[in-house]
Amino acid sequence: MRILGIDPGLNTTGYGVVDAQGQRLAYQASGAIRIPKGTLPERLKALFDGVSQVAREAQADVAVVEIVFVNVNPQSTLLLGQARGAAIAALVAQGLPVVEYTALQLKKSVVGYGRASKAQMQAMVTRLLALPGQPGADAADALGLAICHAHAQRGLAVLHQASSTAGAGKADKTSGTLSAAQLRGMRVRGGRLIG
Repeated sequence: MRILGIDPGLNTTGYGVVDAQGQRLAYQASGAIRIPKGTLPERLKALFDGVSQVAREAQADVAVVEIVFVNVNPQSTLLLGQARGAAIAALVAQGLPVVEYTALQLKKSVVGYGRASKAQMQAMVTRLLALPGQPGADAADALGLAICHAHAQRGLAVLHQASSTAGAGKADKTSGTLSAAQLRGMRVRGGRLIG
């Protein structure tokens, strides 16, 4: 599965492409879309066009975007929400399904700590993808989103396998819920499900 991570912003939007096959992650591309100065509508159009181009070139199966958190400054939150909306619209216009994760989910999945710093994110992304050098902060966050989704998909695959191979305590196939017997012994470490 090829995953495109997008870290939207009105000045710089990071992107990262990762291939995930089982537990293997393979770096494909990353970078940043620089948004030129201008009116808000002009900047949103530039963001939309840039994300559209990246999505076309990435040929991904799914796109991942971070959920906006409410900032101390409501104006900043509103502007970031508009940038995020333009990015999501561009991804959907390119036919990509879009998945969203919070910053806490992202950091727990990649670093193992929900309040990890930008430097810690960059270091772990570099390590997990065996990169020769650290990507920029925006690209690292975008690659982290792709990694987060890969980890989540592996966890869902484990749950699906447990539900389809369970004996007497089978999961309800319509709701996807696991029985108490299936959940016993499972735990989460560093944002990942461990059987």
